[in-house]
Amino acid sequence: RAKALRIQQQLSELYPSPPIPLHHGSTFQLLVAVVLSAQSTDAKVNTVTPELFARGPDAMAMAALKVSEIERIIRVLGLAPTKARNVQRLSQMLVELYGGQVPDSFSALEELPGVGHKTASVVMCQAFSHPAFPVDTHIHRLAQRWGLSNGKSVEQTEQDLKTLLPEHTWRDLHLQMIYFGREHCPAQRHDTRACPIC
Repeated sequence: RAKALRIQQQLSELYPSPPIPLHHGSTFQLLVAVVLSAQSTDAKVNTVTPELFARGPDAMAMAALKVSEIERIIRVLGLAPTKARNVQRLSQMLVELYGGQVPDSFSALEELPGVGHKTASVVMCQAFSHPAFPVDTHIHRLAQRWGLSNGKSVEQTEQDLKTLLPEHTWRDLHLQMIYFGREHCPAQRHDTRACPIC
């Protein structure tokens, strides 16, 4: 725990108020952007969302788009056909079940197509300020590299980090770890001597 808190302090100094890397103008747009980011980079998602959100700014407008149109806009992303179907269907479900609003609940979010636990965690902590610690591959890798978890799965890593770190740090810390992983701590050819934390 002492090591985890020391690392958390270092990351807070490096990234005092980390922005959400996915561009969005509403909770609905954040949800869609996170769904699109699976197996794609945030930077690439940010290249397709301006046109997508111009055509489908909210759940009702997105639900009215043809799957083929959504797919055309997002075709540069991995898994575009599946993501296009999921985005249209989740938009329809939001309209049918929640009046077009994004529900403020893990269980409701995880019932939407294309929304797993990590996506739900991002929306819950970033949009609704609920305590959640979304763990992606960057965070999973860093937690193991730094000896904060020996979790074989992202679920175990999430549990370990939640146990080690105070709840009020989770929202920023998951973003701080992502930024740090990208800028200082790559998966391959990492020079640990030059890394501020390793």
